[in-house]
Amino acid sequence: MSSSEMTTDHKTIQKWAEKRDGKPAVIRTGGKGGVLRIDFGEKEEEFDQIAWDEFFKIFDESKLAFLYQDKTKDGKTSRFNKFVERE
Repeated sequence: MSSSEMTTDHKTIQKWAEKRDGKPAVIRTGGKGGVLRIDFGEKEEEFDQIAWDEFFKIFDESKLAFLYQDKTKDGKTSRFNKFVERE
């Protein structure tokens, strides 16, 4: 079984995303900031790519943590990630 990890470390998050060709993105909402995502270039939703500085500003102001997985249960590189409230 594969396990998930949680972090708030900016370098860890950026390194994880870039290793998978992910880019920082946001779904714009009517509120402040928006909903953060890592954009892997798939046409699922309309993401606005943003700079890492803006991404982490929203991340910190929203008091989020990054839940992620390095490998799938069969050992392949995983893209699983989710933004959650900090504990």
